Amino acid sequence: MSALAKIDIAVVGAASLIGAAVIEELRATKFPYGQIFRLEELRDIGRSGDDDEAEPALDIAEFDFTRVRLAFFCSRAEVAQRYAQEAAAHTWVIDSSSAFRETAEIPLVAADVNPQALAGIAAHGLISLPGSASVALVTVLAPLNAMARLSRIDVATYHCVSGSGRAALEELAREAAALLNGQEPKVRAGGSRIAFNVIPQVDALDQNGDSLEEHRMRIEAQRLLGIQDLAVNVTAVRVPVFFGHGLAVHAVFERDISVDSALEALRSAPGIAVLDPAATPPYPTPAAKSLEPDRVYVGRLRQDRSRARSLNLWVMADNVRKCAAINAVQAAHILVNAHC
Repeated sequence: MSALAKIDIAVVGAASLIGAAVIEELRATKFPYGQIFRLEELRDIGRSGDDDEAEPALDIAEFDFTRVRLAFFCSRAEVAQRYAQEAAAHTWVIDSSSAFRETAEIPLVAADVNPQALAGIAAHGLISLPGSASVALVTVLAPLNAMARLSRIDVATYHCVSGSGRAALEELAREAAALLNGQEPKVRAGGSRIAFNVIPQVDALDQNGDSLEEHRMRIEAQRLLGIQDLAVNVTAVRVPVFFGHGLAVHAVFERDISVDSALEALRSAPGIAVLDPAATPPYPTPAAKSLEPDRVYVGRLRQDRSRARSLNLWVMADNVRKCAAINAVQAAHILVNAHC
């Protein structure tokens, strides 16, 4: 690609946490963009983002996507369902929502895990990105799967509130402030207080009692790791943390795998940082390592003494930057480098 070639870009949901982080990452990585069009639904125009010097947002319903070479959709699934496929008839669309993650003919991409899924994309097309917890999970398990092939995953997640957007951050801050001042916080209608609480439900529950997030993580892990019959058991929990998803992972393999060989594989894999078992503490936390956004962090890797061919590990990653925005921009780099 010519160093002078630049492409115009649209960011749908530019005022969202992920949209703002995508624009920041485009600038930080010197992505060859020309103009960035910030798009919102009419009802969202004027809501604050993180860039005070930004041009005003445009109404997505009025925007002509033939004006851009690439569009990042960082908004709600309903917005993607309404506009993404039509836009993809003219340009590359990279969608961060859950709208198309289970659509078999649309590539699901975690750039550190399955960049080859982008090989079939030509001059335009739609690409779906996994949820942040799924990105963290498969980034760590992919190199271990290559060594010993996974047969089962049990995972309990610790979903931070920013996974639900900017309003959820404000809600946690408001509730915590009220409680610390001896006041009873106002809780949104039909919701549960999140401050100083733990809620074992992320998204709606189905008739079997599984949450939509648990269902999505199961399907996304199977697709991204390329094992359609992989047993995946998930309990997704919301915790009162602003940024950084944590995952307690129990992985069962078809072949023997030692802690030392697993550590070696993880240390040489893209997108991963392994904490030294001798470090103090030997694990990442949301208040520390997860906020260094360019890695998925792994700690407390150990053998499961109750089951053969099994490992336990703790995973932590910045859900907005590493697992969403950086993944989106990495996918864009792959497309641009291949076609421009």
